[in-house]
Amino acid sequence: MTTSQPISLPTVAVLGASADRRKFGNKSVRAHVDAGYRVLPIHPMAESIEGLPAFPDLAALQLEHLDRISVYLPPAVTERLLDQIAEQPADAVWFNPGSATSELVAAARAKGIEAISGCSIVDLGRSPSQYPD
Repeated sequence: MTTSQPISLPTVAVLGASADRRKFGNKSVRAHVDAGYRVLPIHPMAESIEGLPAFPDLAALQLEHLDRISVYLPPAVTERLLDQIAEQPADAVWFNPGSATSELVAAARAKGIEAISGCSIVDLGRSPSQYPD
């Protein structure tokens, strides 16, 4: 007799997740779900996004590890959250277009963050256009 091991899904926190299906923070939630991720939407005012429970910030997750954090916030907001991002262990932090400047990415790397500047949806082998409003 064999015992089955629980399947562990990769985990992503989407900073700037949105209930507005026109926004990339929402398209990212849907794309990561489609790609087989356990998705943790982060939004300070939302209770749920796309049927998933939302969290007010990264600290509320109380997780030891994330496979990735995907950021969809304006650079000024992202900059204020760099310390919080650095405190949440993640294999990679994706700074999606419009969420960071090159200086902000450099500051993230200086804090030890594995910062990637690019589109996390495209990295999944998908296109944002696959997720209509």
